[in-house]
Amino acid sequence: MAATETRRSSDGAASREEQARRFAEDARRRTDERRKKASGGVSGWVAGRAGKWTLEGMHDRWMQRQKYFWNPLADYWFRMEVEGWEHLPEPPVLLIGVHSGAPFVWDAWTVGVHWWRRFGTERPIHGTAHDVLMAAPVIGTFFRKMGVLPAAPDSIAAALAAGHDVALWPGGEVDSLRHWTDRDRAILAGRTGFVKMAIRAGVPIVPIATVGGPDAMPILATGRRLARWLRLDRVARLKVFPISLSAPWGISPAVLPEIPFPTKIRTAFQEPIELGTDPELAEDDEYVKAKYEEVRASIQRGMDALARRRRLPLFG
Repeated sequence: MAATETRRSSDGAASREEQARRFAEDARRRTDERRKKASGGVSGWVAGRAGKWTLEGMHDRWMQRQKYFWNPLADYWFRMEVEGWEHLPEPPVLLIGVHSGAPFVWDAWTVGVHWWRRFGTERPIHGTAHDVLMAAPVIGTFFRKMGVLPAAPDSIAAALAAGHDVALWPGGEVDSLRHWTDRDRAILAGRTGFVKMAIRAGVPIVPIATVGGPDAMPILATGRRLARWLRLDRVARLKVFPISLSAPWGISPAVLPEIPFPTKIRTAFQEPIELGTDPELAEDDEYVKAKYEEVRASIQRGMDALARRRRLPLFG
């Protein structure tokens, strides 16, 4: 009986790996076609540069040199607390969360740093970023050395098929640049693609709840009308052009590099959410929406619990 169960488990794992590999190949083909259509102009330049990625993960030597910056930042400036490690299943998993700020989303970067401190290179994780950031000459190079991938189906599917964990922030700029009054809301922007991706790759989803990050650079106005007027969605896939309170600029566009305010960041991995692995479920809108809401609700419950620990309205 034990031998039979082991064989079934092995066969199931092999089947999931093959499913993930096929999905990665299909995602690469579709994404390449999309990028070719975007060729020419600013959007073509962004798509072309963002499409250059590898699965090398965090460079250990690079991280060793940077730890003298990241460790004090995480431990003393942000006084970061991370919990829920026991909820992580065996890799690969798709981690889904919310984040804050731009271009450096401190509550996301510090999760990656804590991951590296816990697992080193034994369990690689890839963060994800907007094409505009991946295409930027200096920032894009830095992101790649940190193991970051473009938030696109081909790169994420390839990482999961390779057995790597991936952290994805589906809400994108709508989430990371949300108004400060929404700082404790789980905003995934209605984007259900991550559920379909997890189904097709045959991996579970681990929700990430976090609070405190929005206080590092409070957003005073989202600038949706200005973004539409500047046609940023068509040029750079941006739906907002926010105004923030940041150091040293004061009230200014949120895209400027800033010195983050010393907020306290609390993060917790939630219990994993299992999904059916039949690829046809990815076409079942009701199933996908139900799983999307399950993930969003899990993040929100976690954020509510973490927010109740605040000792001060700001930075606490």
